[in-house]
Amino acid sequence: MKATIYHNPSCGTSRNVLALIRHAGIEPVIVDYLTDTPSKARLAELISKAGLTVREAIRQKGTPYADLGLDDAELTDDQLIDAMLAHPVLINRPFVETDLGVRLARPSEAVLAILPAVATPFVKEDGEVVIDANGNRPAF
Repeated sequence: MKATIYHNPSCGTSRNVLALIRHAGIEPVIVDYLTDTPSKARLAELISKAGLTVREAIRQKGTPYADLGLDDAELTDDQLIDAMLAHPVLINRPFVETDLGVRLARPSEAVLAILPAVATPFVKEDGEVVIDANGNRPAF
């Protein structure tokens, strides 16, 4: 299976998702979207395929979201995407694309919906069990 992760190595959720992908036996294409920002068309495609609105794909915490006035309800999706491209930190993370679909993997377990089933245990960086010793995992 092929996989691509739009990754921020400074983000714990993004690191956990990358580890989950690798745990499933997949070495993904890793795109550091902060330095290798997707095109406008690609970003819009990821958002759409993930079943999100553009507003749902914007990260507010720790970004210039408020300073840029992006909470203005009058802004169009096109304007919001332009802001995300001008300030890639506004792109919520991590987006993951596999042969099974696209997800904004927040929480990190959401990526399991687009990965093959794995029965071996997996624990996040913070010690939270995602896949237990019996192969049980959350439904997404």
